[in-house]
Amino acid sequence: MKLRIKAGAILSVVLLMSLLATGCGPQSQGKIVEGKVNVVTTFYPIYEFAKAIGGEDANVINLLPAGVEPHDWTPRSQDIVNTSKAQLFFYNGAGLEGWVPQFLKGLNKDTKVKACEVSKGVKLIEADGDSEHQHEGEGHRDQHHVDPHTWVSPKSAMIMAENMKNSYIEVDPAHKDGYTHRYMELQKKLEDLDNEFSTTLSQMPRKEIVVSHEAFGYLARDYGLTQYSIMGLSPDAEPRARDLMQLSNLVKEKGIHYIFFEQLVSDRLAKTLASESGAEVLVLNPVEGLTEDQIKHGDDYFSLMRNNLTNLVLALQE
Repeated sequence: MKLRIKAGAILSVVLLMSLLATGCGPQSQGKIVEGKVNVVTTFYPIYEFAKAIGGEDANVINLLPAGVEPHDWTPRSQDIVNTSKAQLFFYNGAGLEGWVPQFLKGLNKDTKVKACEVSKGVKLIEADGDSEHQHEGEGHRDQHHVDPHTWVSPKSAMIMAENMKNSYIEVDPAHKDGYTHRYMELQKKLEDLDNEFSTTLSQMPRKEIVVSHEAFGYLARDYGLTQYSIMGLSPDAEPRARDLMQLSNLVKEKGIHYIFFEQLVSDRLAKTLASESGAEVLVLNPVEGLTEDQIKHGDDYFSLMRNNLTNLVLALQE
């Protein structure tokens, strides 16, 4: 059960004003370093994988500051400056960063940066039905009909990591061995995580999860779960009262014990649904970014995903 969302496209003029804005809001998290491969990433999981593969040969700059939800973020002037000087620009694609086409057009004309859509090759999920469709080539992907949350499944994350490794080697073949070695280490960690999810979730008696934001389609598909969402692909989408009532009835009928919410967006609707249906609330993290507290605690993609697995086990018990 997926609720429809109504989201307007980001107008070029709005983006241009945002790009030209200075002195307001958080800036890019880093500076260009001479003598290294400079990499600009759009948000946290791509940043973590890029750092892991790049190692000492790369300088990775992440655009999104801590605690910022990526769906509605837009870049600023310093981000254009850094990206124009970089060798690689890693973005998720699949419609997540609607600002990317205009952003790339705004780069300096003499830039040599290579843009890499790291989700390329992942079998994408259509958001307006149960069908799945593989988009091939460099064509436009409709951000309103494709689920962009590829990284939430370790299986998809492995494809994304391989795309990054290949791009590193393309722009810096002299350090191919280092990139390949570090990629293999990251791949092994992702394979271990994948095995944990597969083994553990296959043993759970329940298979349905109710989430606040429709961000777990790839996780559900790859590990045999069914996702029911309060909101659509955008965490800002407001559901209709009728949809909430239907979802409340479903929670009661299936005896679902927990409604999942996430930390970077409001938990109001999840708590409302839980109150209406007699369920409790629990965190399921789409790993779109780290909070300041998570940074202080040394959390990363792997610790957050294992926390997710722990909470899924709790929710999927009889």
